[in-house]
Amino acid sequence: MISVLGAGAFGTAVAVSLARNGGSVQLWAHDPAHVEALRQARENVLRLPGVPLPDNVEPIERLDDVPPEAVILLAVPMQTLRHLLQDNAEHFLARTLVACCKGMDLKTHVGPVQTISDCVPTAMPAILTGPSFAADIAHGLPTALTLACRDERVGKALQQSLTTPNLRIYRTTDTIGAELGGALKNVIAIACGVVIGARLGDSARAALMTRGYAEMQRMALRLGAKPETLAGLSGFGDLALTCTSEGSRNFRFGLSLGQGEPFDTDVTVEGAATARAALARARELGIEMPITGAVTALLDGQVDVRQAMDMLLSRPLKDE
Repeated sequence: MISVLGAGAFGTAVAVSLARNGGSVQLWAHDPAHVEALRQARENVLRLPGVPLPDNVEPIERLDDVPPEAVILLAVPMQTLRHLLQDNAEHFLARTLVACCKGMDLKTHVGPVQTISDCVPTAMPAILTGPSFAADIAHGLPTALTLACRDERVGKALQQSLTTPNLRIYRTTDTIGAELGGALKNVIAIACGVVIGARLGDSARAALMTRGYAEMQRMALRLGAKPETLAGLSGFGDLALTCTSEGSRNFRFGLSLGQGEPFDTDVTVEGAATARAALARARELGIEMPITGAVTALLDGQVDVRQAMDMLLSRPLKDE
């Protein structure tokens, strides 16, 4: 049994993909009205329209209905993860909890794996991350993800249970690299969206991606990540996808900023909070992260797009 907590687009897509393996899958949402809509329509009309829920996907609204043996996937936004864990801690004791969100907590400046460990010390934390769009997964298109778990035995079991006909899962024990790669690339995606929205060109985007990758490595390696993790799916792979496709919410958000247009406030943009959290953490560690700083200043209205670009272009010349 697999229980997916969070019936947004990604949680629904993963539930649909896992159900194709033939086992029972639960899909939990905190809003009873949303759960009832899923039951009636057998489709997530709000977040993932046009994708039928297989018969073996059961929408639920009570965490009491999650059986003790179930693997739990936490497909909720990063900024709500801590509240979910703290408010329902009794349901998560000594469980295997797999985070499916990407970001850094705005208050604590840590990622989802550390958040799970902080809130539920008896749980076994893991993270499922990498270059993936919900629609691709839901429609059965081939997708490769990274499963990171410190316990190699648990990681191998999760790799087997979460692999589906269209989801290929690679495994690592480097949870730090996996969670930071997924979090920090969203900040760079916002910056790349701004560049394209402001018509600064593909050459500028390529430069931002390259120097943004250097920033990602700078923080992740300082915190104990392995360089090969950042060079893999959860780092470079996810960076390539989110910085080059309008399927990325973070890229679309940056695109709107660069064009000076409003953005749909109902759409979750994890990179905005992560930029602020990452910059605060970088200052604590004494790490230079100029692109993250420029994105944060832009988000906070301290600079406009041209000034943000000038901040980066006027930095002292240095070796690559």
